[in-house]
Amino acid sequence: MVNLGRRRSLALVSAQRHLRAQQRVQTLIARDQPLSDTLRAICRLVESQANGAISSIMLCDDEQKTLDRIYSVNLPERYLAAVRGVPIGPGMGACGHAAYVRDFAICVDIARDPRWRGYRDVAEEHRLRACWSYPVIASDGRVLGTFATYYRQPREPSRSDRRHVIEAAELVSLAVERERNRRALLENEQRYRSLFTYHPDAVFSLDLEGYFVTANAACSGITGYTLEELQGLHFAELIEPAERERIEALFRKTSQGEAFRHSLTIKRRDGGSAYLDLTHLPIVINDKVMGLYGIAKDMTERHRWETELRILQRSVEASINGIIIADAQVPDMPIIYANEAFERITGYRRSEILGRNCRVLQGSESDPTAIARLRQAITERREINVTLCNYRKDGTPFWNNLYLAPVRDGEGRVTHFVGVQHDISERKAYEAKLSFHASHDALTGLANRSLFESHLLREVPLAQRHGRQLAVLFVDLDDFKPINDSLGHEVGDQVLIQVSQRLADELAPGDTLARFGGDEFVILLPKLHQEEAAVRLAERLLTCIGRPYRVEEHEFYIGASVGIAFLHDGLHNPVELIQQADMAMYRAKQRGRNAWECFTDELNDEVSARMALRNDLQEAIEAGSFELHYQPLLDAGDESVLGFEALVRWKHPVRGYLSPGTFIPLAEDTGQIGPISEWVLRQACRDMCRLSAEGYGQFRVSVNLSPLQFRRANFLANLQQVLRETGLSPQALELELTEGVLMTETATAVATLHRLREMGVEVSIDDFGTGFSSLSYLKQLPIGKIKIDRSFIRDVTTHRHDGAIVQGIISMAHHLGLTVVAEGIEEPQQRDFLAAHGCDVFQGFLFARPMPLDRLRRYLNERRPRRIGAKDPLASADK
Repeated sequence: MVNLGRRRSLALVSAQRHLRAQQRVQTLIARDQPLSDTLRAICRLVESQANGAISSIMLCDDEQKTLDRIYSVNLPERYLAAVRGVPIGPGMGACGHAAYVRDFAICVDIARDPRWRGYRDVAEEHRLRACWSYPVIASDGRVLGTFATYYRQPREPSRSDRRHVIEAAELVSLAVERERNRRALLENEQRYRSLFTYHPDAVFSLDLEGYFVTANAACSGITGYTLEELQGLHFAELIEPAERERIEALFRKTSQGEAFRHSLTIKRRDGGSAYLDLTHLPIVINDKVMGLYGIAKDMTERHRWETELRILQRSVEASINGIIIADAQVPDMPIIYANEAFERITGYRRSEILGRNCRVLQGSESDPTAIARLRQAITERREINVTLCNYRKDGTPFWNNLYLAPVRDGEGRVTHFVGVQHDISERKAYEAKLSFHASHDALTGLANRSLFESHLLREVPLAQRHGRQLAVLFVDLDDFKPINDSLGHEVGDQVLIQVSQRLADELAPGDTLARFGGDEFVILLPKLHQEEAAVRLAERLLTCIGRPYRVEEHEFYIGASVGIAFLHDGLHNPVELIQQADMAMYRAKQRGRNAWECFTDELNDEVSARMALRNDLQEAIEAGSFELHYQPLLDAGDESVLGFEALVRWKHPVRGYLSPGTFIPLAEDTGQIGPISEWVLRQACRDMCRLSAEGYGQFRVSVNLSPLQFRRANFLANLQQVLRETGLSPQALELELTEGVLMTETATAVATLHRLREMGVEVSIDDFGTGFSSLSYLKQLPIGKIKIDRSFIRDVTTHRHDGAIVQGIISMAHHLGLTVVAEGIEEPQQRDFLAAHGCDVFQGFLFARPMPLDRLRRYLNERRPRRIGAKDPLASADK
């Protein structure tokens, strides 16, 4: 009994010791101590239960193909190294075999067991003779490894030995699973932290009150707040006031377990804003919402891009220009987009144009050169601006100013082409109109000078190259100005239109008819067979122009003068033909009008001389190179001096003194007579004042007025200014006018004469008898004298007709109360005849030649002067 009790006590002590060892192992497992410590503690536990037992634990690799980790307290390191990595499979030692069969592998004698064939030597080296191995199975049935007990002598396990090995294997399974779970939990936590920390988007968590609990660096970057500032901050502080109610409603839904996604704009700490795409997820623990997670993606740039894209799309749709996009990556480059303006411009609906190539807009009038340039630019993947004639769906053409540009992807490849169409049809029409008006006369539609010269510059070289004749005709209408002046420009314009039509009807195809302005027309005959044809044409033109014209109720006749210039050798500039034809026309006018004249070298020399004289005359005007000579006017009774006629003289720097008959007509034609006449008037007034101041007495000076000077609107004002500036009395000035001046613009001329009479200025008619004056008109003029033209005086004593005319003029003038002056008296017989018939005043070489002022002083010193105020036959009758 005593021995039995002792054995029971020893068994109880052993069991308690084993239990405490198990508890220590479980404590290590529960406290998550290092797995290696726990597994070695299990080895000690088993070794303490059986004398001579040496335990080891081997764990599988992740693929469960080998046992690559081994733990033991008493096995030699060399043995452990030798068996580490043993494959899991049949015949692979006790452990490899047990893991493979998932059951006990009992090797009673290693030396005899075939399963140790590959490891028998290493076992024998370390005196290991028996091995019992049992697989370590996880709760999910996976093999985790093996638990083995070695002995140094062959041995077969008892039931108790088996139980101890199985218990040890279960502890190993518990420890390994606990370690793997802890490691998985740690890895999951690390993954979450990595996701949380390194997530490029803002990740945060809020409690149920809406305060930040956690936030990552991206959240700090988006909001501008540090992580410390974010923690404890209420999310509403980041929301615009207008958005808070909406966001708080969504927050409440999340608090009730709903997830949602929305967009919002938040306020940054620096006062800026950020546009976010936000996802809210509830944090659910044990079926209870504890807060929420938020993931916010910064969409500020994308939102800006989308906004810009939306604005751009709306702008493209609203553009007045047609815009299309073609896919450059697809054969034939189909259109994939067209805006409304494209539909309006072309007439094609989008559904009709999408998928088709832009060449559908081309047609017969599309410029092949422009199309080739366009295709070349597409091939070279570059932009281009080109103007094309395109066609609408209904076939009508329109001008398309197309700008085409490539669209490249991130790698620089052209993926699309964008075309911007601008319908410039109206502009083209306007340009065509401008071009027409730039080259054509607005009234008649004929070519203008520019177009005519262009044709001339083209045809002259062709005629010279092919040996053809060519002519230019210059047509100027005669007596057209009175039509404009009397009937108005509207009637005159209708006449010009009829003239242009008549001229055009006489020309052949290929001839050019142009209007140079006013009443001048120019004709180019580029294919003339002989010069006579141009002359015959000129005669036909004179005939057709001379036919009557009817405009409204008016009917009238006009003529024309035609100048002809032929192509000749030595022509330097084709435009010279126009000038030469103009010269010939001018000569035709000089020879009586309603005629034609051909240009000759003599005419050219004459015109050249005329132009040279005009230039010299202008230089004389600018330099004041003229002189005044005075010819005395004598009383027919006693031949006393009554006054003088001022006569202009010009001493040419090369040719000496020129006759007034040489340069005065030229000055009248060119308008240069104006400044010459003003100089003569002013100088004559000065000279008379000078003579008076020098004591020679007061004389009346007679000055010839040019028609141009008399008709100027400021004539009277200028005359008054001259009299004021020089100090000459108006009574000491006499103005000589020709009959032609007074017969033109009669009412205006009479009014001017009355003003002169009111001023006290005397007026006389010069060259009387040559202008076919109306006697009924003459008696109404406020004039004081007439001068008989020298052509009647010359033969007054030899031709009875001239004598009768002179006698009649004197008699008529006296009956009208006018004084009569005879000029050009060179012979005593002429003087005697005039005196016998009552002529009042003499003038001529017989008495004195015109003389400069110095010579006039000497002349006066030799004669007894006659002062104004005495009985003066020059005083005109007061009519």
